Amino acid sequence: MFQKRTILLPAIMLLFMNSCENKKAEAPKTPPVVPVTLDTVKSTGEFYYDAYPATVTPLNLVELRPQVSGYITGIYFKDGDRVRKGQLLYAIDEQLYAANYQQAAANLKVQQANEEKAEKDANRYHELDKNDAVAKQLVDNADAALKVAQKQADAARAALQAVQTNVRYTKIYAPFDGVIGISAVKVGAPVSAGQTLLNTVSTDNTLAVDINIDQKQIYRFSTLLNEKNQVKDSIFLLAFGNDVYPEPGTLSLIDRTVNPQTGTIKARLVFPNEKKLLIAGMNGTVRVKANQAGTSLVIPYKAVTEQLGEYFVYVPGDSNKVSQRKIQPGKQLGNNVIVTDGLTEGELVVVQGVQNLKEGSVITTKMPAPAAKKP
Repeated sequence: MFQKRTILLPAIMLLFMNSCENKKAEAPKTPPVVPVTLDTVKSTGEFYYDAYPATVTPLNLVELRPQVSGYITGIYFKDGDRVRKGQLLYAIDEQLYAANYQQAAANLKVQQANEEKAEKDANRYHELDKNDAVAKQLVDNADAALKVAQKQADAARAALQAVQTNVRYTKIYAPFDGVIGISAVKVGAPVSAGQTLLNTVSTDNTLAVDINIDQKQIYRFSTLLNEKNQVKDSIFLLAFGNDVYPEPGTLSLIDRTVNPQTGTIKARLVFPNEKKLLIAGMNGTVRVKANQAGTSLVIPYKAVTEQLGEYFVYVPGDSNKVSQRKIQPGKQLGNNVIVTDGLTEGELVVVQGVQNLKEGSVITTKMPAPAAKKP
C-alpha cells in the first residue's frame, strides 16, 4: 500500500506543473506599442486647380446641304475663307428649275383666265335669275364652275411658289459670319437634295469648351455660374499639355439633365478667340480654381491609406490609441495632399509607421534607438 502511494505522488505533481505551464502560455500578451511620427493638419493659401478633360466646339455650326438636286455650276469662295452672312457660296444648275418656273407661271395665267371667265358667267346667270329668265339649275352650275376655277387658280399659285422656291434653292448662301471649311464637292459634281454634304460653316470669334462634371459637383458649378468675376479671378483656364491658353473663360451654362448611365452632366464654358488660336475639335484640359478663398487644409500625402476606393488616415486619441478616420482627398500639392472633408485644422495624423497600425493600436512618438552595429 505504501509503495503505490509513493509512485502516485510524483505523477500528480508532474500533471500540476504541466497545467501551470499551459496557463502561462495561454496568458494574453500585451499588444506592442507602435512607434510613429505625427504631423498637424495645416492650412495653405496656395491656389490649386481641378482638371477636367475638355473639347473645343463652335457656338454655331451648320452643315451645308443642297435642298434641290442637280450639278454644281459655281463655287464662290476659297477653302478656309472667312465668309459673311448672305454671301453666295455655291450655285446649282437652275435651267430645269427655271423652265419649271416659266411653265408654272404660264399655267397660273391660264387658270386666272378661267377664273375670270367663270366669274363673269356666274354674274350673268345671277342677273338673268333676278328676272326669272334662266333655269335655277344653270345658275347653280355657274356657281359650281366658279368655285372649281378659283380652286384651280389657287393650286396654280401654290405650284408657282414651290417652283420659285426651288429656283432660290439653287443658290446657297452663308447663314452667318464665320469660317468655311474645305469643300466636299467640285464644280460639275452631282448633288442630291438633303443628302450631299457640301461644306461646314462655323463661328470662331468665340468658342465653346464642353466638360463633363460629376453630379456631386452641380451645386459647386451652379454657384460658379453666378460668379460675377469669373474672368477677373481666372477661375476657368484652358490648357493643352503644359501650354495654358492666355485668355480665361466663363461658365456659360449647365445642361438640363444628368446622364443616368454615367452620373455626369455637361457644362459649357466660353472662351474668346480673337487671335484664332483655338480651333474646333481640339482636346485639352479645363482647370477650375478649387479654393476661391485661397485657404485649404493639407496633410502629408504618405499619411493617407486607401481601402477599396476609400481613403483614410490614423488619428491619435485617448490612451495613445489611434482610430481610423475616413477623409476626402483633393489635389496633390508636391508632398502634400488637399483634404476637402474629414479633418479640421490643428488635428494630428500619423505620418510614419502607418503600415504597422490598425484600429485601436497603441502608439508612441518616441522612435526606437538604432540597433548597435555588430563588430
